[in-house]
Amino acid sequence: MTGRVVVAGALTRRASQGGHTWFLLQYILGFIRLGCDVVVIDRAGPDDGLGVSRTADLLDGLGLAGRWSVLVDGTDRAVGLSRRALSAELDGADLLVNVMGFLDDPDLLDRCSRRAFLDVDPGFPQLWDELGLADLLSGHDVHLTVGAGIGGPDCTIPERGRRWVATLPPVVLDQWQAQSGRPDRVTTVASWRGPFGPVERGGVRHGLRVHEFRRFLSVAGRTSWPLELALDIDPWDAADRRRLEDGGWHLVDPVVVAGDSEAYRSYVQGSAAEFTVAKEMYVQNRSGWFSDRSACYLASGRPVVAQDTGTCLVPTGEGLVRFADPDDAVAALEEVGAHYDRHSRAARALAESYLDSDLVLSRLLDICGSTTAPSAGAVA
Repeated sequence: MTGRVVVAGALTRRASQGGHTWFLLQYILGFIRLGCDVVVIDRAGPDDGLGVSRTADLLDGLGLAGRWSVLVDGTDRAVGLSRRALSAELDGADLLVNVMGFLDDPDLLDRCSRRAFLDVDPGFPQLWDELGLADLLSGHDVHLTVGAGIGGPDCTIPERGRRWVATLPPVVLDQWQAQSGRPDRVTTVASWRGPFGPVERGGVRHGLRVHEFRRFLSVAGRTSWPLELALDIDPWDAADRRRLEDGGWHLVDPVVVAGDSEAYRSYVQGSAAEFTVAKEMYVQNRSGWFSDRSACYLASGRPVVAQDTGTCLVPTGEGLVRFADPDDAVAALEEVGAHYDRHSRAARALAESYLDSDLVLSRLLDICGSTTAPSAGAVA
């Protein structure tokens, strides 16, 4: 299918988060590469003028002038395509890719012939649905997830009566060239807590990155690599910040070093590798979560040392090395350091073989264009 694809997701309200911008750009640019006519839907509050301006500049600069709309919450207004013009575009659309159910307007949703829910926070929408906290899943024909474990024997995330199709985060490879050299630091870009709170289910907390990362505070003091976190951490987490810094972690402001798409790409590519700890939700439920940020590191020829979250659709051991506990983490970092060139080459090879947007999005379109539901455990 190379028709009209609508991508609904947040750019305006995350205008200072270069990583999130790139997450959506991989889909937008990737679909364009495949010959699709792409329309982008965003939402904003009445006072988000600066963010809307940045979104307009970004999308117009990509050649998408007249192909985007920012809906203003609580009103019938829209910036870019008017609501009427957007409705006409949706009437002719072949597919809506709805990131975490971002577009929730029933009139607009009903106009799309095929609607795909894209789960990038596996466990949260499923538990919210089970507990009656939010219904984001209804009204979609296909349910995609970056949680490759969902539906498998080891994963405890409820399927909620849906068939979840595993997909990997795409990378537009010509936008993410392999880098040479060996920079002197290992980094990541992350939120300590993020926009969602923990979910309590059956007396068990399904938590955030903070709840996992506290287990790994000692790692920075035990490895030969300097470890740097571009960390969004709130002032009331001052005690955690002190523990991180006292433990040898170097903290920088993500808005300063990775606050837009260009800065984010430079930050990732200026790193030797990534060290990433997952959210407690992903780990304890064996979700199989795979990070779009890690995909950017791999495409840049920068190895990734990542926490094991269960089923992984990308081979591990070279280029991508996983760990389960602090001892594993230290050993993985030292392994990458000892054989850096080999891991660097393997990282790029993994991106080319598994994460290339042409490959990932072609499969996604094939599945979403099908008139029959995909089988459980299918891979996009």
